Amino acid sequence: MTTVVAILSGVFGLALGSFLNVVVYRTPRGKSLVAPPSACPHCGHQITALENIPVLSWLFLRGKCSSCSAPISIRYPLVELGTALFFVAVTLVMAPALFAAGSTQDAVATLLALVAFLVLASASVSLALIDIDTKTLPNAIVLPTLVTMAVLLGVSSTLSGDLDALVRAVVGMLALTGLYLVLALVSGGMGFGDVKLAAVLGLALAWIGWGALAVGGLAAFLLGGIYAIALLIARRAGRRTAIPFGPWMLAGAWIGVFWGEALGHQYLTLSGLV
Repeated sequence: MTTVVAILSGVFGLALGSFLNVVVYRTPRGKSLVAPPSACPHCGHQITALENIPVLSWLFLRGKCSSCSAPISIRYPLVELGTALFFVAVTLVMAPALFAAGSTQDAVATLLALVAFLVLASASVSLALIDIDTKTLPNAIVLPTLVTMAVLLGVSSTLSGDLDALVRAVVGMLALTGLYLVLALVSGGMGFGDVKLAAVLGLALAWIGWGALAVGGLAAFLLGGIYAIALLIARRAGRRTAIPFGPWMLAGAWIGVFWGEALGHQYLTLSGLV
């Protein structure tokens, strides 16, 4: 049953990925997400329904506009496919608890948590690409994600009776936000978009557990540091080159979501602390 739900989630993610391409392009430019309809940026040809089928349309059109033959970036189908796989992975991790729930109330609580992390997955795809393109993390995505996650996880914790998770989430949100705020004020290397994103990730990671928060938080700096060093070695960046950190925050957070609790427990075990 988990596999069936994961497949359905992937199909939804595939369709949503097509919309996320619109979000990534239009949000930084302050454009509406619903109007006008998608069109070729070269000739203005309005994209038809048959030309907007995720992945398949790009393959059928051979990566070119049907009107002017201008190339269509391969990033479009990759975002669609990547979002689908992302949704499948999140569902495979969280759905088993849904079917193992002992009551309808627990099942609803687990479903809300699953939806919350699918929301985070959608925001992660959008924010990572926007930060790479524009070095910004728009409030129009970060703040609604924070509110949505807080409501969904708050109701989930209330229904399941796991109020410790809710308290932990609030503490984790404040702690990670505070850390990034200090870094932004002291070093100047962090933007306030990173600070706001830290609130979202601190909330989500700490809701899962302290291990997820610790691993997810540290992984961001580790991955970002490795990337920065690689750029310096390759002479593609200097010491003052601005490097978007949002993608590494998000990558680190998902390491925390998927493996943080296990890695944290293993560390404590090897350290003899448990």
